[in-house]
Order: sequence, then C-alpha cells, then structure tokens
Amino acid sequence: MLFDNGFFLKLYRKLEDGVNPDVELSRFLTEHTQFPNVPAFVGALEYRRTKAEPTVVCLLQRAVASEGNVWTLTVDAIGRYYERVLERKADLQNETAPPGALLDELIGGVYADKAKLLAQRTGELHLALASRTDNPAFAPEPFNAMAQRSVYQNMRASLRRAFTLLKKKLPDLSRAFRDEAKEVLAAEQEILACEKRLLDRRTNAAKIRIHGDYHLGQLLYTGKDFVILDFEGEPARALSERKLKRSALRDVAGMMRSFQYAAYSALWQPAMRKEDVPFLERWADLWYREMSSVFLQSYLNTTTGAIFIPKNSDDLQIMLQAYLLDKAVYEIGYELNHRPTWVVIPIRGIKHILKSA
Repeated sequence: MLFDNGFFLKLYRKLEDGVNPDVELSRFLTEHTQFPNVPAFVGALEYRRTKAEPTVVCLLQRAVASEGNVWTLTVDAIGRYYERVLERKADLQNETAPPGALLDELIGGVYADKAKLLAQRTGELHLALASRTDNPAFAPEPFNAMAQRSVYQNMRASLRRAFTLLKKKLPDLSRAFRDEAKEVLAAEQEILACEKRLLDRRTNAAKIRIHGDYHLGQLLYTGKDFVILDFEGEPARALSERKLKRSALRDVAGMMRSFQYAAYSALWQPAMRKEDVPFLERWADLWYREMSSVFLQSYLNTTTGAIFIPKNSDDLQIMLQAYLLDKAVYEIGYELNHRPTWVVIPIRGIKHILKSA
C-alpha cells in the first residue's frame, strides 16, 4: 500500500516466527551502510507473544519514484533489438560466425550501459552486505571445506529431484523440445561432475548475506539508476535457510540466468510473428550471452579484491559455473510445476553452460 506517495507498506502473506530477512537486510543497509540503492527502511510491525520469536507482519519503507521494473525495461529493449535483427534478415540469414562488431551494433550501447550500471550496483550491494565484521548476523564467514560439501550436497539433491520430475513429464513436452530435454537428461553425470569440482578447490572466498532471489524483476529503474527490492529470498525455502550466508556468486548467477529468461520472453510476445521465432532464437542466445558477459565483467571490476570473490580465476570460473547450473536445474523443477511450456529456457541454458565450460 502506498501512503501519500511517500511511504510504501508491504504486508507479508506467509508469516513465520523470527526476523524476516527482508526487514533485516533493508534495515541493515539503511542504518549501518548508507547503501542508497534500496528503498530506505522506516519501520516494521511485529506480532509478539511469550516464549516465541517476534513475527514480522509488515514493513514500511520510503516510496521510490520509478519508470517501472527492470524486467519490463529489458524485455522492451530486447524487442527493439529483434526488430533491428529482422530488418536485416536477408543479410543475416547465412551468418554463421559469432558476429562481434555486428552484434554490438544490433544490440546498441544504451542497454549495455544499463547492464554495466546494474552490475556495479550489484557489486556495491555485496560490498555493503560484507562491510560489518562486528555484527554476527552479517559478518563474512569462511567458505571452508564443510560449507563447500554442504553446497554440493544441496546441488546434488536438487539435480536428482528436478531430473526425476523431468523424466516423468517427458511425454507431456512438445515433440520439438523433447529431444533437447533427453539431451540434458543424458548430461546428468556431466552436470554433477561440474558441480563436484567445488569440492576440489580451496577458494577462501567468504560467505556473506546475499539477496537470495536476484533477478531482473527485483529492481526498479528511476530513469538514471537502479533500486533493489525484495530481500526475503526464495519464498519456497524455509526462513532459516533464507538467512544463511552464501557465496555472492549465487546472486550473480541468478541475474545472468534472468537475462536468458528476458530474451526468450521477448521472443514469445503476442506481437511476434510465429514464422520469425526460429530465425530469432539464435539471436536471442547471442543477446543473453553477450549481456551476461557485460554484466559479469562490470561486477568483477566493481568487486576487485573483495573478500567474497575467489582470487584465482579458475576457482571463480568453477564456482560460477556450478551456481549457474544449479540455478538452471532449479528452474527446470519450477517451470515443470508452474509453466511447462517455459521449461525449454533452462534446458537450453544448461546446454549453453556446459558448452561454454
């Protein structure tokens, strides 16, 4: 609810005992770091009873004037990119090599600059969340062998769940995507091997508090800058799990996966002619891989030397690939349960991640 265009009151549907991470992180960023790219924390309403932790009922924040969320902004930008590609369809039809300069020209610099700024703000968010060693809830912790094993075991369990469901739902998939799904199912051991490489490294990169459910829909664009929203983490996970310290690369992987979702969502807009979609699919893949690369480079420039970034580039590559695969595997389960026609997005995502390894 918006009050007098100045305050935004957010009511929580799912009430749980304990400090809600949305309240906890918003308050910390406002009061202890002066990080400006979140709606400022004003207060919270708690339900308290004896012998139980307080339950947060709602959060009050400063309202932010914006041009809308970054998901919509991105899908619109990709739509314009597709129009430019289609204008040159005759010339591009036989284009086989990855067209570096041509791709830059078609994408245009405006969105790429936004992606760089978005990555910079993401890095600054992580630096702010890792900045206080005197607060036990936020102090960075070592990503030691035990933490690595725990992350890998969770990844392995998630892979097993998602692929069991995919095998079961295979007959329901359209014939066009069924072969791609089988291809990814056949790569189960390869995915597991990529994730298991986490155990072979001693990265010494710290675990910190992170956003936890980071994607394009969690940001507003003010016309000049970005504002990051919704720190409650993935709603399907238990409150205790959403408050764990994790690798910052988990948020990075979430945003990189979101670029692929935006590219395909723009491809499937009602205004798009069905006969153009097969031709544009390759250009969708080129767009999201290019934007992922731009985002990652800008993020790493912002966080150079940070305690939560692996110092060794091989360690960084292995960790990021594992988190990208884990996110895409999670998406398979989510899409099969909620939007089965979208399952092609994470299936193709996994193929690309394995190929680029």
